[in-house]
Amino acid sequence: MSKRWIQNPNRCADEYLDGIEDFIEFARRQNQGATRIRCPCKRCNNTLFETIENVGFHLVRNGMIETYSIWNLHGEQVDHASSSNAPRVDNVEPIVDPNDQVMGIIQDAFPFASTNINQEGEDDVPSPIDSAEFEQYEKLLKNANQELYPGCESFSVLTAIVELMHGKIKYRMSNLCFDYFLGVFKRMLPTDNCLPKDHKHAQKVLHGLGLGYEKIHACKNNCMLFYKEHEALDTCPICNESRFKMTSQNRTTKIPQKVMRYLPLKPRLQRLYMSTHTATDMR
Repeated sequence: MSKRWIQNPNRCADEYLDGIEDFIEFARRQNQGATRIRCPCKRCNNTLFETIENVGFHLVRNGMIETYSIWNLHGEQVDHASSSNAPRVDNVEPIVDPNDQVMGIIQDAFPFASTNINQEGEDDVPSPIDSAEFEQYEKLLKNANQELYPGCESFSVLTAIVELMHGKIKYRMSNLCFDYFLGVFKRMLPTDNCLPKDHKHAQKVLHGLGLGYEKIHACKNNCMLFYKEHEALDTCPICNESRFKMTSQNRTTKIPQKVMRYLPLKPRLQRLYMSTHTATDMR
């Protein structure tokens, strides 16, 4: 059975869709009676179990893991005799120091920061980065250079947080679960470690790397946004629904009925042009 379809980037191509049907048929044949199987899509990464129908949907939406050419987790037997005689080609990714990767992320987020340092003291040269951004850059740089605990050479504070947050997103970990494991890791490490105690504090350390979003209050019935000329209103002019939830009179802050999170386009385009990894593609 040819598996070249796995490498096809066009997931709408007949070759790819036919390949998914072959895989689903193979999985049904090898796992008779099973209601759920491992999902080999790029998002589930063979770690989550889904119904066979959902697996097919995931493969169309997310694509199959490109290196999963021997379906051993779905019942395919490995021919050790033929594989031992065949020349072996290892797809070995280059080993990259995670601390160097984090420093690269900082440079992508603040490409003019080094220029600002070089120009410090030159009054006639305009600063390419404002003081608030530069302060944020210095905080990130400090955490990127600070050891996770005294004597730790593998992880800086920032590298550890980036790795943990990446795992949280990849495996869909809840904030409560993340807080629990973060507390366990913190107790495992030496007492003078600098690992944040919970998700909230970890987000504060990463503030500045992300692009953020704007919170805009919305009508409970989706009639309108309390935005621009409507920003000061407390009730929807269309359905007269209250903007805020009913709370006790002792509460000082008001809780909106519904919030829309707006991701501004302009700073995201700027980041794509500033990053050394994507600027060429953007041009």
